[in-house]
Amino acid sequence: MARACPDLSIVIPAYNEAQRLPPSLWRLAAYLADAPYRFEIVVVSNGSDDGTEDVVRGLVPAIPGLRLVVETRRGKGLAVRRGIEASRGQIVLLCDADLSMPPEHISDFLASLAHVDVVVGSREAPGARRIGEPWHRHVMGRVFNALVRGLAVPGIDDTQCGFKAFRRDAAETLARRQTINGFGFDVELLYLARKYGYRMKELPITWHFDPASRVRPGIDTFHMLRELITIRLRDLRGAYGPVHRTPEPVLVAQTVPVVEPSIR
Repeated sequence: MARACPDLSIVIPAYNEAQRLPPSLWRLAAYLADAPYRFEIVVVSNGSDDGTEDVVRGLVPAIPGLRLVVETRRGKGLAVRRGIEASRGQIVLLCDADLSMPPEHISDFLASLAHVDVVVGSREAPGARRIGEPWHRHVMGRVFNALVRGLAVPGIDDTQCGFKAFRRDAAETLARRQTINGFGFDVELLYLARKYGYRMKELPITWHFDPASRVRPGIDTFHMLRELITIRLRDLRGAYGPVHRTPEPVLVAQTVPVVEPSIR
């Protein structure tokens, strides 16, 4: 008998995360142990050579719903795309391997999706908290986001936070059209969501800075700027195709009341 599809898919891109990933997976498992919905955790190893895949395989028997997808090529955007394609949930939540956001926020994402199609975890929205981030990294992030708001996704204060949730139809449509394999994939996903008329909301979260972050200040920022320009050029050339939906995009206000998740 075929297994029922999960309600929630948590997609975790992982490049050389043999050390950081196990504590995150155990923490997620503990939080989800009493969840009133079906779930899966999809780890996508993309080009890892530190034993990440063996570590995840070893945890599969112990952690309910854990699955491994192996992508030999590098690129966080590529890993996210593969994870969405492999996922089966009605809701897809993107999650960083270091679990820098407390898993308790997951219920906030699910509740928000009762009203919108895409929920963007935000370290800048009113009520959000950043813990332990060096000031120079924060400044660089704000400069980059100012460019993003001006050139691609106005109205979103934090496009680069690794925690985002999508209704199934939005996740599949955006993954099919996503082309950026590097860190700029976040901007592309939200740019396409705006272009196709999906309703979006920023959700304030508590975020803990991890000194072992894979993002390299300067180098990766330069690559993301280049990818930002690429996104605009591709759209001008018609590479993203026609608008997917007819409604105008709506950025839902932060004051939307929290309700219980609709999935059961």
